[in-house]
Amino acid sequence: MYEVTIIKSFSAAHLLADIGGKCEELHGHNFKVEITVAARELDSNGLLIDFRFLKKHLNEILEDMDHKHLNKLSSFAGINPSAENIARHICEEMAAKVKMAGVRMVRVKIWESENAAVTYIPESL
Repeated sequence: MYEVTIIKSFSAAHLLADIGGKCEELHGHNFKVEITVAARELDSNGLLIDFRFLKKHLNEILEDMDHKHLNKLSSFAGINPSAENIARHICEEMAAKVKMAGVRMVRVKIWESENAAVTYIPESL
């Protein structure tokens, strides 16, 4: 089994309703995003997947969230744009893209700060 991971970042604001504390107020993060994909076999070029392919598609997803108020995006309508929900959203968006390339999503890890992160692992593993 081979895995490839890329790391990108974006900045955004959000508030988390009904959880109590300061996070119920509008605040921002410089999020770090790690995505990992996997497959059993390499392609004819000896690659699992081209890094450029992953970066291109992750950039497209992050562009929709970068410097935005996440609560106002349709992707998070009716749910808190928590790091957990951000990770799931990115994973679901990326899964369709990488499936075409013959690989599967393994995990998405979202860092809200240098010492706080969440990981989403799709159940299809």
